[in-house]
Amino acid sequence: MSEAPDIETRSADRQLLDPPGEYIRVSPRLTVVEELGNLGWTLILVAATAVPLILNSTDVWPGYPAWLAWLLPGAFLAYGVIAAIVIPFSVRRRRYSLRDDDFVAARGVIWHRVEVVPYGRIQYVDMTAGPVLRAFGLTRIKIHTAATDTHPEVLGVTAQEGARLRDELALRGEQRQAGL
Repeated sequence: MSEAPDIETRSADRQLLDPPGEYIRVSPRLTVVEELGNLGWTLILVAATAVPLILNSTDVWPGYPAWLAWLLPGAFLAYGVIAAIVIPFSVRRRRYSLRDDDFVAARGVIWHRVEVVPYGRIQYVDMTAGPVLRAFGLTRIKIHTAATDTHPEVLGVTAQEGARLRDELALRGEQRQAGL
């Protein structure tokens, strides 16, 4: 079950947000993983904040404000619904590019984040996958640099593409560091 990476070329108007180059999108299966995580957290938060509502309704805790008992679970439910709508767009905006001198990771629907890492700055590359990612054949690639606040990651690549990307980044990082 091999998926070919979805290559996207950026137009001139998008170059303000993203450096030029061919971008490879993550697997669309990440949408299901993210939606499952969102559903789980939404259910947990709504259930936890509904306890005062239940206690108020059964007259066990009659002094608790009814408006607050309804507001908290309703707010978490609304947040979960909005997140469920945004997740597919967010997954489509996750992409990366192996350029000649650097690696670019970009993501974001409302707040765009673009991280550009020169290959010579790469110290090591992690490839991880929890049980849910493994069940969907996906992985996470995390690039470590000497900078404390710059560790770009690519979440949602297939395991085969992740292994290739990890090896390619490690090789390019070694080649560029050797030249320093």
